[in-house]
Amino acid sequence: MEIKRVDMQASAVSYATASEVPGLSRDTPAGQEGSADWFTGKVWIEPLFDAPDPARVRCASVTFEPCARTAWHRHPLGQTLIVISGTGWAQREGGPIEKIGQGDVVWFAPNEKHWHGAMPTSAMMHIAIQEALDGKVVEWMEQVSEAQYGGKD
Repeated sequence: MEIKRVDMQASAVSYATASEVPGLSRDTPAGQEGSADWFTGKVWIEPLFDAPDPARVRCASVTFEPCARTAWHRHPLGQTLIVISGTGWAQREGGPIEKIGQGDVVWFAPNEKHWHGAMPTSAMMHIAIQEALDGKVVEWMEQVSEAQYGGKD
């Protein structure tokens, strides 16, 4: 997995819940709650921008409570994650689970099946950047099992 480490001029901080992430609270979560069809656990998605045609880029801030994660999925033109706070895990199909944290920039190649989310003990927030191909940004697949999430599958 390609993970670039970026000095964000702040110490890496882990938060026990998303409500502890600066700027968030349970009363006013950023964005809308993620669908149970695509996520396990509590996840909030806040669209940041959809560039006008002919550009194809889309960007959102995604906040995961501890243990929350995406389902397996892929993006037709790839995806970049920029971890803003907390710590999480990411995994490509057939690869190991890798720890990601504040300042990390993660690239998933076009059509690469993967998942990402928070660790069991920390919330995580990342910026997700991807492009649409023929109007499609993501293909959602099966949920990540508890065994896969725990690294036992």
